[in-house]
Amino acid sequence: MIERQGVPLILCAPSGAGKSTLVKKLCAEFDLSFSVSCTTRPPREGEIDGVHYHFVSKDDFERKIRQNEFAEWAVVHGNYYGTPLRPVLDQLERGKDMLFDIDIQGAAQLSLSLPRARFVFIFPPSMEILKQRLEKRGTDSMEVIEKRMKNAFGEIENAHWFEAWIVNDDLEKAYDELRSFYLSCTLNPKLRPQLLKSVLGR
Repeated sequence: MIERQGVPLILCAPSGAGKSTLVKKLCAEFDLSFSVSCTTRPPREGEIDGVHYHFVSKDDFERKIRQNEFAEWAVVHGNYYGTPLRPVLDQLERGKDMLFDIDIQGAAQLSLSLPRARFVFIFPPSMEILKQRLEKRGTDSMEVIEKRMKNAFGEIENAHWFEAWIVNDDLEKAYDELRSFYLSCTLNPKLRPQLLKSVLGR
């Protein structure tokens, strides 16, 4: 018997807030799955179909949209990207916890397609520090940094509906908070609908 159903854990943050580092730490400690997304863009060198992405045609992707086969989808730089719903539901029903590292628009769609999803927003300590972090990377032009900052303002302004807010000022403290929230999610009684009957022998 499956002890409990899986937790869909949704993480959002503006670029430069340190979300990727927190995701790596969480996945190193816990057995979390990532879904394999579909995309209409061509594979890049070294990418394997079904491992990095499911590479599909535009017509096929649009057919899947019409048939409501995605948990969420979006158009990014002229290409479609989407999370197939059925494989996600299958893993959750088998008790597998799943982590979604996604933008705020995708998170809003997942709140509808995955009713038991839990939502975390990662904040930078301040907008000034966020800009410093982006500049310190040395990978983006000032034009790109300004665009990321503008996007960050919009994302943070729309973070009011998330369940958990974590400020990534001190990495270890932020990770402890993320870890604690994730563990609390696994204790949700709704994930264990058969537990009472099992304990009572019914």
